[in-house]
Amino acid sequence: MLHYSMAHRSSTGPVCRLKLVTLLFALSPELLLLGAGVKLQDNGYDGLLVAINPQVPENLNLITNIKDMITEAAFYLFNATRRRVFFRNIQILIPATWTAHNYSKVKQESYEKANVIVAEQNEEHGDDPYTLQHRGCGEEGKYIHFTPNFLLNDELAAGYGSRGRVFVHEWAHLRWGVFDEYNNNKPLYINGQNEIQVTRCSSDITGVFVCEKGLCPHENCIISKLFREGCTFIYSSTQNATGSIMFMQSLPSVVEFCNATTHNQEAPNLQNQICSLRSTWDVIRDSSDINHSLPWSGVELPPPPTFSLLQAGDKVICLVMDVSRNMAEADRLLRLQQAAELYLMQVVEIHTFVGIVTFDSKGEIRAQLQQINSDNDRRLLVSYLPTAVSTEEEANTCAGIKRGFEVVEKKMGRADGSAMILVTSGRDEHINNCLLTAVSSGSTIHSIALGSSAVRQLEELSHLTGGLKFFIPDKSNCNRMTEAFSRISSGTGDIFRQSLQLESVCETVLPQHELVNSVTVDRAVGNHTIFLVMWQTSVPPEIVLSDPSGRKYNTSDFDISLAFRTASLRVPGTAKHGRWTYTLNNMYHSPQALKMTVASHAFSLAISPATVEAFVERDSIHFPQPVIIYAMVRMGLYPVLNATVMATVEPEAGDPIMLQLLDNGAGADVIKNDGIYSKYFFSFTVSGRYSLTVHVHHSPSRSTPAHSVPGSHAMYVPGYIANDNIQMNAPKKTGQRGMEEQWGFSRVSSGGSFSVLGVPAGPHPDMFPPCKITDLEAGKVEEDVVLSWTAPGKDYDQGQATSYEIRMSKSLQHIRDDFNNAILVNTSELNPQQAGTRETFAFSPKIVTNEVEHEPDGEIQESHIVYVAMRAMDQNSLKSAVSNIALVSLSVSPKSVPTFRRDDLILKGIFAALGLIAIICIVVVVAHCTLNRKKRELKKENGTKLL
Repeated sequence: MLHYSMAHRSSTGPVCRLKLVTLLFALSPELLLLGAGVKLQDNGYDGLLVAINPQVPENLNLITNIKDMITEAAFYLFNATRRRVFFRNIQILIPATWTAHNYSKVKQESYEKANVIVAEQNEEHGDDPYTLQHRGCGEEGKYIHFTPNFLLNDELAAGYGSRGRVFVHEWAHLRWGVFDEYNNNKPLYINGQNEIQVTRCSSDITGVFVCEKGLCPHENCIISKLFREGCTFIYSSTQNATGSIMFMQSLPSVVEFCNATTHNQEAPNLQNQICSLRSTWDVIRDSSDINHSLPWSGVELPPPPTFSLLQAGDKVICLVMDVSRNMAEADRLLRLQQAAELYLMQVVEIHTFVGIVTFDSKGEIRAQLQQINSDNDRRLLVSYLPTAVSTEEEANTCAGIKRGFEVVEKKMGRADGSAMILVTSGRDEHINNCLLTAVSSGSTIHSIALGSSAVRQLEELSHLTGGLKFFIPDKSNCNRMTEAFSRISSGTGDIFRQSLQLESVCETVLPQHELVNSVTVDRAVGNHTIFLVMWQTSVPPEIVLSDPSGRKYNTSDFDISLAFRTASLRVPGTAKHGRWTYTLNNMYHSPQALKMTVASHAFSLAISPATVEAFVERDSIHFPQPVIIYAMVRMGLYPVLNATVMATVEPEAGDPIMLQLLDNGAGADVIKNDGIYSKYFFSFTVSGRYSLTVHVHHSPSRSTPAHSVPGSHAMYVPGYIANDNIQMNAPKKTGQRGMEEQWGFSRVSSGGSFSVLGVPAGPHPDMFPPCKITDLEAGKVEEDVVLSWTAPGKDYDQGQATSYEIRMSKSLQHIRDDFNNAILVNTSELNPQQAGTRETFAFSPKIVTNEVEHEPDGEIQESHIVYVAMRAMDQNSLKSAVSNIALVSLSVSPKSVPTFRRDDLILKGIFAALGLIAIICIVVVVAHCTLNRKKRELKKENGTKLL
């Protein structure tokens, strides 16, 4: 059985995709595996890609330790999954900046597609391994991150455990969408028996409280359910508990995930919150990996994994552009010329080989591969761009692709590792004829579809070769084409060599009217900065550009191309940091679209520039399923918070739709403050392609706390109790990196395109319910239970719901499995607020205080806990899914901690011994003092007699 997944652009394709995949598999099964990400076949994972960032200094020990880590992980995972899965074939991508050692050449692998990345991290944030999880329970994440120091410094194993164990912990995050079972923000909770417990899974894991001066009673460490400063909880190194890997993989006894028997449902951790109190093994077992994999037969272990070392060669790109008669429509050729000029002059990295091909009914080579070493090389390539359309209507895409491969292979011998940017508007029904050739070439094909007539199979080339895909609507006069070209990078992961789009503005301006705006060149960028002005007619606008110091650049300072209708200014040296203002005056006698694009490179290796990556959860969906739009905003690896993130979605027909993405941990957003902004999109107007662009603005007046790196982290253990002795590990490097940004910043990124099928024509009934509430919290204030949550919308996370249904129970199983029959709370006075608003509601829990909870064996169990859950409804009675379950203790004073029996005895014994020693010391001191006093009195008396 063969399963495919873990390509970063997840997709569920239409019927035509299934037919093409079936055809490819029938012709050559191994070709289907190219660019397909991780695959599971016969219990073994193939195609796992580990990539080392180009900024990491060369160290061959990294490669050795990566191999050792994954080899150990393969067997640990095999046993943890009950002989179900293991790692078989691994690819390690070596940076091109490292010395070549006869490594294999890459095909369609790149840093941006890696499942595991190795990259430097600001030392203030330590070496926490983590997984970036942007989706919900049971859903795959984006990548695992390790620092070079984590992989090289063996001393870190004391806190994290062996690297192989850590890898399995992170793999479960990435592959199966489970979450951490510890909670540094809520280390304590009150369980159903009204006992203060430490957040952990399983609850059988034991330990003791430790203060600054050593062991101490828990009463000295807990104040109002919080740790006193200087206190921590230290676990015993010797345990009987075998789980859980998602809690503390470093414990030697931990060899499995928490299951239904051992899972601690009451612990306030992300696993319980996001996965509705399900155990990690329950979620993993329901995955397609485990569901479709029988246990490995026999008693033998699987073979150790094999490793392939890959390294990219020279960067090679070929532009393959449609010049058929269709390109004359809607200024398609003009917009292509303008975008391609920007790409060649600004976006393509230095030392890249670039070739140019055009096609109509046949292909034509306009420029063989030429290496870019200077601005003159860039200008020469621009001169080879097409200047007119053909008289032929036919657009033979395969002819263009064939010529593109000829260009690459003439210089390089093979197309492995090259990239092709394919731009077409044609209705080519024969594109399937070259699909097999394209997939087997080892080249990555990025596709740009112009207008709604472009053939649907075009995206299949990108999907099967691991390329990006874009859609440019004809009615759009904006910069969608330049945004698409700007998104296509080398894929090396080196953000210091990549062009960053700071601004993309488009506006239809009346005659003798002006487009006035400004853009910020922030402190992290400024090198190789370009201002590109574009227009539609034969008359260029009048341009005035002012830098932050007031220096003005006029039209005469720009390089003007009347053929392409562009004017560009490349700022010499480093552009001044701060706010630049520009004015574009339409000198034409009719309205025309005026556009400004601003791009720049990083200013210094010491400051990571802000970046944005926009993407969708699936690139093809069926109505009424919504699309989730994401924008990952980063400075290096660290999240940017409090940014204004606006997404623009353009359908094939209809007006653009704008919506604000949020990082609030509600609605489509899974984790709050992780720098991943999200939103549901469901305003579908027609079936067909939709284009996505994201604009990010960050104001300097808004705080940007630089958290530790976001994501699900492997737990670092501060120390252990071993042989009744405290053994503390070195403190983990933590802290917050303050970001002082004087001007703020702005960024633009294309999110590519997605397709929606089955949208009904004309009006249709409401089919979009409110989204699930995922952040419900409960507390006790005097005699009331107080709930708080983020309001959902009328339709998913937009609008305003009509009513709430809140239910409670003293039985966790009852409210989870039979919500409809749990006790209903009166919410007649509770009116939902606008989506995204934080809401609170108080009610009396007296209706359940007299209930008792029955254990499965029939015994009555006293409980002081009430479980609460809720859901929202809209005006059409469409209901959301039931929220996460919150619990609250109704008692006044919690009981003492009863669960750490062995360690409590040790602790009590220590205190008893200390007390006995103290008493003996006091008796000795008192007796000694008394004896000395009597001696002095006797001596004095004798002295008097002698006198």
